[in-house]
Amino acid sequence: MSILLIAIMFIAAYLIGSISTAVWVGQAYYGVDIRQHGSGNSGATNTFRVLGKKPGTAVMLIDIFKGWTATSLAGFLIIFNAIEPDKLVVFQLILGALAVIGHIFPVYENFKGGKGVATLLGMMLAIQTEVALMCMVIFIVVLLTSKYVSLGSMIAALSFPILLLLPRFQPDNPILIIFGFIIFAVVVLTHRKNINRLLQGEESKANIKLGRKR
Repeated sequence: MSILLIAIMFIAAYLIGSISTAVWVGQAYYGVDIRQHGSGNSGATNTFRVLGKKPGTAVMLIDIFKGWTATSLAGFLIIFNAIEPDKLVVFQLILGALAVIGHIFPVYENFKGGKGVATLLGMMLAIQTEVALMCMVIFIVVLLTSKYVSLGSMIAALSFPILLLLPRFQPDNPILIIFGFIIFAVVVLTHRKNINRLLQGEESKANIKLGRKR
């Protein structure tokens, strides 16, 4: 029963992550295939770029919620005695990672998805809320100063394991720190093209407007 329940939760986490929010929102409400416009990426950033603030915000929040929900499935494994409480963080990481993999390689869309940053944020919010919120602040600061979403995403991803090294946040289980650096490597890997464009000065800047439109 325990193995079956764990397997079900693993599959559920991947399927939750595979929900292609940007694609579905674009097609259902705007008649637009987000993958045919902008950067061609099926994520929140391209949704902001192509469809605007409201759909972009909706996609981002849903993608964050995907990661949070999938990671939180580990709680059911505790409730039904499928795992020991001291294994909670390990299974949170596995379930969250499966959701991120689902977002990057969604089964519903021929395994072609987004970069998984928002889903990753949801995962980290479920595991280490305070540190994840600090990473969000770091992302916003980098975005506002540089106007590069990709740069903000990578720096925020690196900030997570670095912050965990501080005495205040250092977790009981060091696997979380190790996993944090692995996740940073994955974020860098999925942003290879962005890194090349940044180095060549060709990366698109976010159109951030803090004031009111005239």
